[in-house]
Amino acid sequence: MQLALPLLDAGEDASRIVLGAANTAAVQALAKPSAWPFGTAILAGPPRSGKSLLGRWFAARHPAAEVVDEAEHVPEVDLFHIWNRVQERGHPLLLITGDEVWQVSLADLRSRLASALHLAVELPDDAMLASLIDLHAERRRLVLGEGAATYLAARIRRSYAAAETVVAEIDRLSLQRKLAPTRAIWREALEALEQPEQSRLC
Repeated sequence: MQLALPLLDAGEDASRIVLGAANTAAVQALAKPSAWPFGTAILAGPPRSGKSLLGRWFAARHPAAEVVDEAEHVPEVDLFHIWNRVQERGHPLLLITGDEVWQVSLADLRSRLASALHLAVELPDDAMLASLIDLHAERRRLVLGEGAATYLAARIRRSYAAAETVVAEIDRLSLQRKLAPTRAIWREALEALEQPEQSRLC
């Protein structure tokens, strides 16, 4: 399933994000900021998992909200002032971070963020990986061939970045060979990326 992000230009391929078991709970929570403790939520997840797109989708639905991407890299004093400002105005605050443990040194900020709603984009399952592969191929106007997404999803690392990378490699090989993607090219792309999980399926 794909979620439309109407805030982006209609012609921009990045205007969709794949929904699956890994992110549905987070999306549902983002749709109801009135239920967040102190109107604050922290969205964490691995690279290329669509966190920033979800943040922009949320901001489009709630124009008064404050959204801070890569919050872990923002000075903590600045975040503390942002938190206080949105509390005074009664507006939601969404902080987006990576999947590493966020160590907050400023005690006042740490105590406030501890009360926030913590959301996570988890690692994708095979079905979501297959949908991601199809989406990346569509963005490149690349016709992978029947069964490609399922085949590849079972053999790549379970990560959002891997889905994007394997499609890019197939595209590169196809252009280099001037051939449509075939199973042989799928396999060569997997070998080039040295995926350790290829042995999951024979």
